[in-house]
Amino acid sequence: MAENENGAATGAGTDATTGGQGQGGQGGGEATQPQQAAPTMKVLGQFVRDLSFENILAQKGLKGEVQPDIRVQVALDAKKRQSENQYEVGMKLNVASRQRDGDATLFLLELDYVGLFQVEGVPENQLHPFLLIQCPQMLFPFVRRIVHDVTRDGGFPALNLEQIDFVGLYRNQILAQQQKKAAEQPAS
Repeated sequence: MAENENGAATGAGTDATTGGQGQGGQGGGEATQPQQAAPTMKVLGQFVRDLSFENILAQKGLKGEVQPDIRVQVALDAKKRQSENQYEVGMKLNVASRQRDGDATLFLLELDYVGLFQVEGVPENQLHPFLLIQCPQMLFPFVRRIVHDVTRDGGFPALNLEQIDFVGLYRNQILAQQQKKAAEQPAS
C-alpha cells in the first residue's frame, strides 16, 4: 500500500496524512513526477473559545420526566493565521432541547471550539475543503466529549452527538453560496 510508505515518512505524534485519494496510487509514476511532499496536518492546539449552557427547565422550576427533542446546528469557519501554513478552524455548535409533547425549551448549549493547524503539501485548490472537512473531523471527538459532559453536569442525560457528515456539510455550504451568488447576479 502506497499510503503506508507515505505515512511512514511523516513521523508520529499528532501529525496525520490524508488518504490516498487523488494521488494516483501507482508506484511507478513517482520517478517521472516532480517530488511532492505528502499532505500533512499537525494539530498545534485546540481550545474552547466560548461555552454557554442554560438549564431552562431548572430556571422555570419544572420537574418531572421529560422527553427531549434535540436539534443541533453546526457552523464551520477557517482562517489563515499570520504564520506560514497555519490555520485556525472553528466549529460552532448550537444545541437546543425542547420537550416533545410541548413547546417548552429544556436547555440551550452553545459551543465555539477552535483548532490551530499546521497544514503542508495540500494544493491551493484543495485547501478550502481540506480545512473544512479534515480539520473538523480531527476536532469532533473533543467537541462530542464536551457536549456529553456539559449536558450531564447540567442535570440532563448525557448527550452523545452522532457523527457529523462534514463532507455533506461542506457541499451544502458551497451550494448555498452558489445559490446566493446566482440570486444576486440578476439584480445587478
